[in-house]
Amino acid sequence: MTATYPIGRLHHVTAIASDPARNVAFYEGLLGLRLIKQTVNYDDPSVHHLYYGDFAGSPGAIMTFFPYAGAKPGRHGVGQAEETAFAVPPGSLGFWRDRLAANGVAFGDEARFGQALLAFKDHDGLRLEIVESPDAAGIEGRAAEGVPAGHAIRGFAGVTLWLKDVAGTASVLTDVLGYEQTAAEGSYTRFVHPGPGLGRVVDLRAAGGFWAGAMGAGVVHHVAFRAASDAAQEESSRALRAKGLGVTPQQDRNYFRSTYFREPGGVLFEVATDDPGFAIDETPEQLGGKLMLPPRYEPHRAEIEASLPKLRGTALAA
Repeated sequence: MTATYPIGRLHHVTAIASDPARNVAFYEGLLGLRLIKQTVNYDDPSVHHLYYGDFAGSPGAIMTFFPYAGAKPGRHGVGQAEETAFAVPPGSLGFWRDRLAANGVAFGDEARFGQALLAFKDHDGLRLEIVESPDAAGIEGRAAEGVPAGHAIRGFAGVTLWLKDVAGTASVLTDVLGYEQTAAEGSYTRFVHPGPGLGRVVDLRAAGGFWAGAMGAGVVHHVAFRAASDAAQEESSRALRAKGLGVTPQQDRNYFRSTYFREPGGVLFEVATDDPGFAIDETPEQLGGKLMLPPRYEPHRAEIEASLPKLRGTALAA
């Protein structure tokens, strides 16, 4: 991110999962993402916090999960981020149709704002999309088993929020996070960030007649937006408070520093710094290779490792 765009664009998306081994099999095995960090929920070290992304763990390419073994399914509805869209280069949807079908994952061919996409769900029912994006064309892909570099997921295209009323959320996107309203189509309104790179799209779906969502497996917990610096993050907090929204103090997440707020539509938003990144405790080549713990948990490593479930050894199929 350059100083021209100090705030906005997606940093990461975090969801709840039910089984860590199936989670790894789906996102690393099927989708070909790199598991860039194994750590724990800093508030509950009995639960993994798994981060997936590109080779370097770049902002705008990071999908994270809290996998609670045996978690009950959540309920999809208003007040939630519902669809998370991954970006692939133009000409890649045919490959992903074949790959999803070959692995028994049901999908639908859809279009939004003239853009073709594949809509599907993971094993917990999390709603996902794969979108051909020009923003992905100039980014080098990372080959994975069964996924050639040319068709690999580059990161996020964007997210779709389901809301009872879109006006308050739209105000936060445009006035605080730097987005611009670009189009409307049926119940959807599209907002695009002018900065370069991935994660620039937020679609708001007016779904006022739908029931409220509820947290659980297969539901997004929060959506995080990028801050180029602590100063930019603090400025966003001031702007949000001026709108009457409560914002948490900055919290150190080791790989980024975060503030949190509930936007007017009910979705939990985070503003996360780009720095220091994921290579502060592992080299880029080693990312995701072992369990990394914050200093306060390090004395309890043996106990924590013994209590956590294994991450691999589960079949690929959803």
